[in-house]
Amino acid sequence: MEGTSEVPSIWLKNTNMQFLSPQQLEALLPFSLLIDGLERAFAGRHHTPMRHHHDYFITGEEEKGTLLLMPSWDDGQYFGVKLVAVSPHNRRQGLPTIQGIYTLFETQTGTPILQMDAKALTSLRTAAASALASRFLSRPDSNTLLMVGTGALAPYLIRAHAAVRPIENVLLWGRSPEKGEALAAALENGQYSLTPIQYLPSAVPQADIISCATLSQEPLILGEWLQPGQHLDLVGSFRPNMREADDEAIHCSVVYVDTLEGAPKESGDILEPIRKGILQKEGIAGDLFSLCRGEAAGRQSPEKITLFKSVGHALEDLAAAKLAWKQAK
Repeated sequence: MEGTSEVPSIWLKNTNMQFLSPQQLEALLPFSLLIDGLERAFAGRHHTPMRHHHDYFITGEEEKGTLLLMPSWDDGQYFGVKLVAVSPHNRRQGLPTIQGIYTLFETQTGTPILQMDAKALTSLRTAAASALASRFLSRPDSNTLLMVGTGALAPYLIRAHAAVRPIENVLLWGRSPEKGEALAAALENGQYSLTPIQYLPSAVPQADIISCATLSQEPLILGEWLQPGQHLDLVGSFRPNMREADDEAIHCSVVYVDTLEGAPKESGDILEPIRKGILQKEGIAGDLFSLCRGEAAGRQSPEKITLFKSVGHALEDLAAAKLAWKQAK
């Protein structure tokens, strides 16, 4: 026991690596700063391979777990990798669905300099990416947000969207009314009202922005409910068997994705409509790279329905980690 108790202190002393708690990370990365940081990253040049997906069996569970490995690096200063385990059954035990770690390295020596909780990093950068897309795609006067899903990502998405648009009203829908009530109480503030709702079809037409963060395998948002000028933000579907919006919602929208490399291969919300011929891959209007570089146009009309589908990208993690390192120093 004596030998094992000495290992952590020696290891930390030799590597001089810092660790940021979720609370420290959130303090260092306010959305006003992080969204701008992501825009600079997507406008710049980085190297990000497709993330590795590895499904694994969990004893006693029908649904598999997923191990994600997400590396990214810039031209000579830093590289980083995120290791994430997605365990859907954790919800029954009151544990986070997503758990993992992110490590940032200095390129010159390969020295690990910073580690942080992957769940907090993922929540922050995912919400910031949605808000960045909204900056290009939602109407500038959007003041009502419908949040579909009351899980861990919901409060981040609400705060991020409110950082780029004058949100005054937030409608909350989830499968558990109790969670909606608890989330509304936890986020109570003077900037916007929070109202839990139980009937989704009547709430969708009221919203300017609809943000979905669920693990649903069946569409929750139907195209027949959508109204001219709305912006639909789909975050939850990261597997081919997951859907948050139906085919009609895809058909009636101008579709954008976080990356043209990842979203058409990973998300059922994009993969299935392409397979059915409802959406052509060439018909996707742009991604965050082309939007931030000015190569693709954002919203062109106040009447169009825009749709943004994200599956996550390791560049977002690297950009957020580098920004946190700079802020911490």
